[in-house]
Amino acid sequence: MAQDVLCEVANCTYWGQGNRCHADAIYVVSHKGKEASKSEETDCKTFEPEL
Repeated sequence: MAQDVLCEVANCTYWGQGNRCHADAIYVVSHKGKEASKSEETDCKTFEPEL
């Protein structure tokens, strides 16, 4: 399992200094069903905008 999850979306609730994600779990979905061929075909559903 990855030790560090990096994220550049600074307005996410889970974003931390050094582009570190501080979410307890990461949920990524594909636009193409169960498989994706490239990152553009996916979305991070863990994202929550910072208030």
